[in-house]
Amino acid sequence: MTNTRIVSVTKVLPRYSRETKDILPLVEGWLHEQEDRFKRKIVKIFEGAAVDRRYSIMSPEEVFTATSFEDKNNIYVREVKKMGSQALQKALTESNWDASSIDFIITVSCTGIMIPSLDAYLINSLSLRKDVVRLPVTEMGCAAGISGLIYAHNFLKSNPGKRAAIVAVESPTATFQLTDFSMANMVSAAIFGDGAACVLLSSEEYAVGPRIVGEGMYHFNNSTQLMGFNLTNSGLKMILDPAVPETIAAHFPDIIHPFLNELGSNIERVEHLIFHPGGRKIVETVEQLFGKMGKNIDDTRETLRRYGNMSSATVLYVLERFMEKNIPAGEQGLMLSFGPGFSAQRVLLEW
Repeated sequence: MTNTRIVSVTKVLPRYSRETKDILPLVEGWLHEQEDRFKRKIVKIFEGAAVDRRYSIMSPEEVFTATSFEDKNNIYVREVKKMGSQALQKALTESNWDASSIDFIITVSCTGIMIPSLDAYLINSLSLRKDVVRLPVTEMGCAAGISGLIYAHNFLKSNPGKRAAIVAVESPTATFQLTDFSMANMVSAAIFGDGAACVLLSSEEYAVGPRIVGEGMYHFNNSTQLMGFNLTNSGLKMILDPAVPETIAAHFPDIIHPFLNELGSNIERVEHLIFHPGGRKIVETVEQLFGKMGKNIDDTRETLRRYGNMSSATVLYVLERFMEKNIPAGEQGLMLSFGPGFSAQRVLLEW
């Protein structure tokens, strides 16, 4: 039996935040040259996104100000370093771990470009060991929070008695395109926000926390066009196909049931659903599918409402909510997220 345990989950939010209702005047100002009908439609998208508040590394006014790709990316680099350090330090303090005890560090981000990657800066800022193993996960989008857990689990499974940290920092607002009036850009502007999270894991005998029973990836063939970014002169331009929710629904039984069966479990046994809130439509689609099985994804919906979709970090915010609950021993939780590729990432936990 593997003994990878999730020891702690912490989150860090950027300093700027605004309720959606207070962002609407900025949206209307941005769209002032567009047709009235189009403007009304976009305002409705923002109002109906099921996101009450979102956080950002820039002031909302700055987000709607025309700047170069270089300027936005420089802000991204500066703030990602800051929030990544804060998230990791917070997690270490909570767990009473020394930074030098970490054997494996994974950093996750897809909303900007930096080489060396974030992990290199964290090694310096928190004085990690010179022989720490590092892995940057940069192009897996919303799925990558769980991808990080999968990579950490495989490392720890092969290396008993070790410790791993995953630091996910995302700033979708840094990718917002002022000159792109496509539906993909509108919908992503309405649902996305910025945030950071850190997960500490251990394969030490005495480690305490939910155990990773198993993990797996599921890849949808010939669906690379569904989600991602195009790199343009003005930055990272969102690709978001409206067919995503129905594609998830079509594959849903194949994603869930064989995975659980292989691990000697089934959906009846899974008490807790730790699902990435991609957006209102995806949440509603998955809610209907799980609802038929007598399950709810209330924590997922609440995370979307409070913070929006922060790409890879969001599912870790949902996980943090479950870490704060008093869950009885033996109960299981299923983590699930979707991302570019198109792919689904799954982890089964047991408390």
